[in-house]
Amino acid sequence: MSEKITPYNDTSRSKKEQVAEMFDTISGNYDGLNRVISFGIDIKWRKKVVTIVSNTKPNRILDIATGTGDLAINLAKSNAKEIIGLDISAGMLEVGKTKIKSANLDNVISMVQADSENLPYQDNYFDAITVAFGVRNFEHLEKGLSEIYRVLKPGGVFVVLETSIPTKTPYKQGYKFYSSYILPTIGKLFSKDKSAYAYLSESAAAFPYGQAFNNILKKIGFIEVNDAPQTMGVATIYTATK
Repeated sequence: MSEKITPYNDTSRSKKEQVAEMFDTISGNYDGLNRVISFGIDIKWRKKVVTIVSNTKPNRILDIATGTGDLAINLAKSNAKEIIGLDISAGMLEVGKTKIKSANLDNVISMVQADSENLPYQDNYFDAITVAFGVRNFEHLEKGLSEIYRVLKPGGVFVVLETSIPTKTPYKQGYKFYSSYILPTIGKLFSKDKSAYAYLSESAAAFPYGQAFNNILKKIGFIEVNDAPQTMGVATIYTATK
């Protein structure tokens, strides 16, 4: 899945390179367009992730695929002493840095450009790790999850918010129509990159959601793996521990 679906179908470049270019290109209007595409419901989903993480009272949090830092900023409510937002896209990080400065959170949140499949941190370093709408962009899914497992402390919580596909009628049919036609059309109208939102739709459809993703997490070594579908199943919050 992760190696077949790429933003530009350019076989001469890795998925990582293409994903970085895509997000660099759309970084300027990413936040506003996301609110339109999700009807603002993604804000509610992120709040649930923050609640799950906050309940564990973490001191050090890593937010992978942080993008423009929305989740990292919200995680500041957990009272963690250190939050690191990590992303492969320099463009997204620059937008995030501006938002963090405006929120006066420079002393808590650091934005770091790095590869999620080669994390620059020692073993057992973080109390909590989050990924919101990012795991489907990993070039090698199991390698990225193994790196997350490595840097998470024993007993630490791992929370993933990712798109999924509704399984019940008529939501399944409605989601397919929206993701196949409406989402790419909105992306083409408002984004400089016509391929970006088509890729986001295709990669979401190809991602192993629900029990399939649970099984991968268990294979990596995570325990207490659970999934909680959100809003008729268009997204899912996964929780796991080490």
